Amino acid sequence: MRIAFYAPLKSPNHPVPSGDRLMARLLIRALQMSGHEVDVASEFRSFASSPEAAAMVEGEAASELQRLRAEWSGGDKPDLWFCYHPYYKSVDPFGPTLCAEFGIPLVTAEASYSPKRNQTDWAPYQARIGAMVRDAAVNIGFTRRDREGLERAIPEAHIAALAPFIDTAAFEGLQPVPEPTRLITVAMMRAGDKMQSYAMLAEALATIRDKPWTLAIVGDGPMRGEVERLFAAFERGRTDWLGERGADDIVQELGRSSIYVWPGCGEAYGLAYLEAQAAGLPVVAQNTAGVPEVAQTGATGLLTAEGDIAAYASAIGELLDDASKRTEMANAARRFVLAERSLAIAAKAIDEILCRYTGRQ
Repeated sequence: MRIAFYAPLKSPNHPVPSGDRLMARLLIRALQMSGHEVDVASEFRSFASSPEAAAMVEGEAASELQRLRAEWSGGDKPDLWFCYHPYYKSVDPFGPTLCAEFGIPLVTAEASYSPKRNQTDWAPYQARIGAMVRDAAVNIGFTRRDREGLERAIPEAHIAALAPFIDTAAFEGLQPVPEPTRLITVAMMRAGDKMQSYAMLAEALATIRDKPWTLAIVGDGPMRGEVERLFAAFERGRTDWLGERGADDIVQELGRSSIYVWPGCGEAYGLAYLEAQAAGLPVVAQNTAGVPEVAQTGATGLLTAEGDIAAYASAIGELLDDASKRTEMANAARRFVLAERSLAIAAKAIDEILCRYTGRQ
C-alpha cells in the first residue's frame, strides 16, 4: 500500500529528539519493512497548549488541508492514512476529512482518550478524537492502559495491540563490558514528568550514597541547570554529565554501564528502557503508567511502587550489592528485547494488523 503518514504532535522530521519522534520514525520503518510505501503527508504541527491556541491552529490548518485535497484530487491519493499519537491537544485536522471524502481507510496508533477532558474547554477536541477512533479501520495501542481507555470510552472502536519496539540492529553486535557500579540514565531535561523523574532519582541516590556507585547522565535540554542543581550535593566524580549524544554513542555508553536507572514518572512506556535492556542492562523504574509494557519486573529489572522513593533506592541498592542477580537480569533483559521487541517482529505484526482490518495487501 501507499501510506500517508501523519504525526500531529511532532513530525518524524522534527529537529528536536524525543520518544515521540523516535516512535514515529520506527513506525515508518516498520511499515516500509513490510513492503509499504510511506510518505510523510504533512509537517504541520497541530499541538496546542490551550483551547484558545487550538482554535488558532485550526485556522492555520485550513490551507494545509486544501493543499492535501488538491494533491489527492490530482491523482496522488494514497491507499491509507496513518495517524500517530492523536489526542485532545494534538488532533488530526486532515485525516478524518480526507478519508471520508476520498474513501480510504484511516488508522491510528497510540491514540489516547481522556474522559476528564469532557467537562473542560477541551471537550470539542476530545469529541473529535472520539469520533476519529470510532471511525478508524483500526486503532493500534501500545499499552494495555491506552487500549482499555479507548475500549471504555468508545466500545464500538476496532482496537489492536502492538508491543512497543525498537530497532535492535545497533545492539545485536554489541559486546557489553559493564562497570559493576556504573549507573546510567538517558533522558531529556525539560519541565514536567522528566524533571520529576530527575528529582526522584537524585533523592533516591542520596539515601544510598554510602554505596560505591557513579551515575552517567546522557541528555540535555532547557532544564539542565535545574537538573545539575539536584545532583550538586554529591561529591566530585559521582556524576558524569555526558550531554546530548548520538545514537551510536548512547549504545556504547549503555554497553559499559551496569544498571539503567530512571523512575519514569508519567512515562507512556519509554523506549529508552528497551534500548537499555537490549544493551544488557537491568532497569530500575516505577511500576507506573506504561512502564510494565517494556520491562518485566523480577526478570529484566525491578519495578517499585509509584512515588515510593525508599523502595526505589532499595531496588538500586539491591542490584548494586548482588552481582549474580544483576548478571542474570542483564542476560534476561537482552534476550527479551532482541527476541521479542525488534523492528522485524513489529513490522510483521503491524502488517498483519493492517491486512486484517483494512482488507488491503
